[in-house]
Amino acid sequence: MRAVLQRVTRASVTVDGEVLGKIGKGFMILLGVENSDTEEITDKMADKICKLRIFEDENGKTNLSLADVGGELLVISQFTLYADCKKGNRPSFVKAGAPDMAEHLYEHFMERCRNYVDVVEKGQFGADMKVELLNDGPFTLMLESEQLFK
Repeated sequence: MRAVLQRVTRASVTVDGEVLGKIGKGFMILLGVENSDTEEITDKMADKICKLRIFEDENGKTNLSLADVGGELLVISQFTLYADCKKGNRPSFVKAGAPDMAEHLYEHFMERCRNYVDVVEKGQFGADMKVELLNDGPFTLMLESEQLFK
């Protein structure tokens, strides 16, 4: 599982001109699922992200979590995080999770995040989405389950 996390002051996702998800202060997460991912890996990734302390405290130190600041989440499915660009000019996506499995883990990830955060918004799995955000910092992290948990 791969996640690109951006600390934002606001973010939204639109499909066919309709806003499906919208948040204020929090994290906008691009989430990619790999064929070998499981619910256990998904739980660990969600727990890690929700506990990250990357919001500033009263001393200007990144010491506060989403829960500490009343932050919100916008989670966007992003199979292209598993693009393999080693050969040729057209990416291969053979490592990306099969759609049914990936959608299940995407939904499971958001459900797990709701244990920590009251507002968890999402896009539409598999859709052509337009994502807008105001990156705060900018503060962007990339997390990979194979480096964190395996």
